[in-house]
Amino acid sequence: MKSKELYPGIFSRHAAAYSRRLDQIMARGEARGRQRMIDLAALETGMTVLDIACGPGNITRRLAAQVGAGGQVVGIDLAPGMIELAQAAGLGNARFEVMDMESLAFPDASFDAAVCGHGLQFAPDLGRALREARRVLRTGARLAASVPVTGERESVWALLQSVIDAWLPPAPQATDQTATRATVADAAAFRKVALDAGFSSASVEMVEEHVRWASADQLVSMFTTWWDCASRLEEVDESRREGFHKEATAALLTRFPGPIDTTGRNHVLLAIA
Repeated sequence: MKSKELYPGIFSRHAAAYSRRLDQIMARGEARGRQRMIDLAALETGMTVLDIACGPGNITRRLAAQVGAGGQVVGIDLAPGMIELAQAAGLGNARFEVMDMESLAFPDASFDAAVCGHGLQFAPDLGRALREARRVLRTGARLAASVPVTGERESVWALLQSVIDAWLPPAPQATDQTATRATVADAAAFRKVALDAGFSSASVEMVEEHVRWASADQLVSMFTTWWDCASRLEEVDESRREGFHKEATAALLTRFPGPIDTTGRNHVLLAIA
């Protein structure tokens, strides 16, 4: 299945859980990749900003506060359920539209800045998405984007994955993701695709996120809301979902009886139009 057929439905069905999780990690200061992205965007009052792959608007709300009543943020996402949830917040200086990041319905040079928090990795044609971002940005404007990258697999995730594979069916796979995932995971390649898209300069930095989970149960409960695990849970009945949760929690407790520390990694792109 192609990305644009697979992801909008999954993310729409799990928009509320995604929003709660992101608010929690932002509040605890654990979403360092996204926060670095916001900092690099260097927003000022009165700016017009594009939030690409805005999801339920968690980041958009922060951007709207920075640009103030005289500015505006436009959030776009391909998942209707995400946009519906974002619109429900009723932000006075933000609006939201269902839109493909590879085909933006805005005139050239419409925005003073753009951000994309954990969204570019879902673009089947990353170069096209970045060319569209460059097209709608004014000369000298900034695009800041954060994408998660897989580093060395920590033992906690490896242990959890073994339980997932035993209890749940395989996760649905997009057939057109290989090239984009490889590019964003390689800092040099990520920078090059931004330059090839027409940005005058680009840099990519690695940002680590250190997360402390209060318990095995909290980690498993949160993990079940992530799109890949959530999509697998959709395929089984309630008794098997409960069995998976119990088995995963027990497996983690054998190795991690107290709080659990994990490390996430992000590549953060800053590109100047």
